[in-house]
Amino acid sequence: MTEPKAEPIGGGIVVYTSEEHRFGTDAFLLTDFSHYKAKDTVVEFGTGCGIIPLLMQKRKPPKRIYALDVQENAVEQLRMGIAASSAANIVPVCTDLRELWEGAPLGQTDLVLCNPPYQPPGSGFLAENDSQRIARHGLFCTPEDVCRSAARLLQTGGRLCICGRPERLPDYICAMRDAGVEPKRLRFVQKTAKDMPWLFLLEGKRCAKPFLQMEPAFLMYENGELTPEAAALYTNG
Repeated sequence: MTEPKAEPIGGGIVVYTSEEHRFGTDAFLLTDFSHYKAKDTVVEFGTGCGIIPLLMQKRKPPKRIYALDVQENAVEQLRMGIAASSAANIVPVCTDLRELWEGAPLGQTDLVLCNPPYQPPGSGFLAENDSQRIARHGLFCTPEDVCRSAARLLQTGGRLCICGRPERLPDYICAMRDAGVEPKRLRFVQKTAKDMPWLFLLEGKRCAKPFLQMEPAFLMYENGELTPEAAALYTNG
């Protein structure tokens, strides 16, 4: 493991990144899409360096955030970020999301987030190290795993928010429904208005009635510059 480096993200919040665990624009997009609230109990699957729970500190943060990762080196990076950011509402948990952990808020969680591996096992070029293979290739995290575990945690009406590649959208819609989490809100992310989507953002609700709301595409760039909505991701948290 490379030595983690402190990366300030504004508002006195510091994330520790390494070659194994770092972050990208998708974390900012998912955090914004989640519409989290100060009263919420939140669980994040596959937290990595902890960028999402730490981003949530930049606005009025949720009451409690359980940040899960199966890799101890990722959880240690998050612990460093928690200490540097004085983020006492984040609880780091080293566990397999398929098993959860003793004392998990089963049936009591308001929001579950997951930025899952984008590649199914056995697809694409394998990453160079174990940490990257776990993060990118779904070795411990299939759509069914994510949705079943989220359903165990969520209260009735609780929400699951996921981002992923458009080609995997059918897998997550089917997995949500099979787990009793109804897909309710969908937004595609495009680099420009002329480009095909490169990410989806999907929200499901536990025990909700069928009705999927399509939101306008999120455009990252216009005329070679960040759109106002994209720029706000980085300035507002």
